[in-house]
Amino acid sequence: MSGNTPVVLKKDKTVPMPHGSELMMLPQRKPIVYNIAKDKFEIIEYNPFVQREKIFPVAVFNSPGYVNRYFCAYDDEGIKDLLPLFSYGAVGFGKNDFRSAAILVDTEPRQDLRQMPHNGIIKGVNQMQKKYPDNRLIRHLETCALQYGCPAGKNFFLKRYEAPLPTSTVCNANCLGCISLQTQNNLCACQERISFTPTPEEIAQVSLEHIFHVKKAVVSFGQGCEGDPLTAFKAIEPAIRLIRKKTDKGTINLNTNASLPQHVEKLCKAGLDSMRVSLNSVREDCYQAYFRPKSYQFSDVLKSIQAAKQQGKFVSINYLNCPGFTDSEKEFKALKEFIDTYQINMIQWRNLNFDPKKYYELMSKIEDGGRPLGMEIIIKQLSKYFPKLIHGYFNPPLF
Repeated sequence: MSGNTPVVLKKDKTVPMPHGSELMMLPQRKPIVYNIAKDKFEIIEYNPFVQREKIFPVAVFNSPGYVNRYFCAYDDEGIKDLLPLFSYGAVGFGKNDFRSAAILVDTEPRQDLRQMPHNGIIKGVNQMQKKYPDNRLIRHLETCALQYGCPAGKNFFLKRYEAPLPTSTVCNANCLGCISLQTQNNLCACQERISFTPTPEEIAQVSLEHIFHVKKAVVSFGQGCEGDPLTAFKAIEPAIRLIRKKTDKGTINLNTNASLPQHVEKLCKAGLDSMRVSLNSVREDCYQAYFRPKSYQFSDVLKSIQAAKQQGKFVSINYLNCPGFTDSEKEFKALKEFIDTYQINMIQWRNLNFDPKKYYELMSKIEDGGRPLGMEIIIKQLSKYFPKLIHGYFNPPLF
């Protein structure tokens, strides 16, 4: 499906299902299928080949680096409960394997689980326990890596790529798809939010340990196990200064909703190198409906981006994709204007982890975005309009 429109899935719009992807059954929903003989779409509840056997739609949760062209086709009439917080890409079966309706946007194996040996993670955990027995942030990352299987946490203990720096216990937004705190809509958060704010010294220890042992290291505030890091500004700003007193190496990055422009400006002056801003839409009303800000406005997000760009910082957007909405005519037009106005350096294409039909219905009530243009088409068009714009998935090292 693209929005509310069912689409016949053809092989040339698919790739072999990426390693590490997971198939997911959609409970209670009914599959929408294409009847070749009748040349029409149909909703079916029972297996046409086995009497009285109920069947369900199947979606794919694609590995990092892949963006969905379409989401799984299903009927949810009369169902109020939302699907769990995952993305639900369209998937089919070819002659020999499952095939995913996805586009590869980043080839880096940063979160390829095949390159994260469990014994290596355990070894790294043991080393950090001996070296930093009193660092609470490292103890938190142990839980992330070992209990939740967090790739970012694993990478820290394996001394590779990007290290996470969760800091914030609270958030000033109430996102529909928040993966660290849910209190309504029968949804369950994917992991527990961090319960303390690390000291600047604890943050600096983690950062310097990573930067000194990893080539082209990235350390990032703003993770799935916390609120927004700007709300922990009093810990982050001195931590960045401590890091930069010791070294000018490594990329210090901030993943954020960019809600507090004055804090962003001060962090940039302290030594922040890059900022990634999460957006589901660059249209204010659609943004408000998903992020549900508590104490800031969309205009504050724009001011934060301006503040970072004025100081020469690398700014990317964490663009949450839902086919049919993200690639709609109005959203694409607004996105082009947004990139041109703010000179965005990169789009990190992420699949929205939220019930896609319920999301599309909500956004359509706010504003009809027009016909979907196709995810592949808008990515190619953006490359044509903005040849220097980077398309990817992961925060890039700048040094």
